Amino acid sequence: MTEQAIETRSFDTPDQRLDMKEMGGISILQMSDGSTGMHAVFEPGWTWEKDEKPLLGSPDTCPMRHTGYCISGKLVVRMLDTGTETPISMGDFFEIPPGHDAYVDGAERVELILFAPPEHQH
Repeated sequence: MTEQAIETRSFDTPDQRLDMKEMGGISILQMSDGSTGMHAVFEPGWTWEKDEKPLLGSPDTCPMRHTGYCISGKLVVRMLDTGTETPISMGDFFEIPPGHDAYVDGAERVELILFAPPEHQH
């Protein structure tokens, strides 16, 4: 029987960083199995439209699915096809489908931990 190794990583040394200057950023870790972890920090006044969209090539909406946990603050996520807005607050575990944008609501910094499984391989 082969013993599995435990892999640990730190957001202090991310593989990638999406830098949004004074408005925050996203530190990205890629695990050896292909899964991804992200630590997102969004400052008060942050909006997806203004601060993140230009860094992604300016798609109409966020093209990614997000699964995560809110550590602090309040993020409002809007589905563009319906206009439905959903607040995500400290302590919430969430699943957000593609086709959204978002903004920080209030004067508190938003911190999120996001998870993504490995890409399906054939």
